[in-house]
Amino acid sequence: MGRMSEQSRAVDVLPEYAERVLDVAERIPPGRVMTYGDVAEWLEEGGPRQVGGVMSRYGGAVPWWRVVRADGVLLPGHELDALGHYREEGTPLRGAGRAAEGHMPRLDMRRARWDGDDRADGHRDDAERAAGHP
Repeated sequence: MGRMSEQSRAVDVLPEYAERVLDVAERIPPGRVMTYGDVAEWLEEGGPRQVGGVMSRYGGAVPWWRVVRADGVLLPGHELDALGHYREEGTPLRGAGRAAEGHMPRLDMRRARWDGDDRADGHRDDAERAAGHP
């Protein structure tokens, strides 16, 4: 299993749900993100906690920084690594307020969030949404 992190290599078989979660993480385009809940909704199975568990246990070899909290806060303990990836990929960020601990920026979820659409830009325009097109 080439996608498993070093600490999870002892696992002989990657659970099917974990494989599906990791597949979604790999599909998210550079510069875009999905929340843990978005991934679960896209898979029509599990919830944010299950997706988070998969990402923490097996997500080291996929673009883990693209699966995020809904509030846009960077993954605690991995903020600097994630921030480096976001800056490299051009992921939209919002500056942190002065009251924010460490003055760490957040993701601009309105602009960075990807809906799982396979088109290059990952966005559906408002007219398509209003017409009910996926």
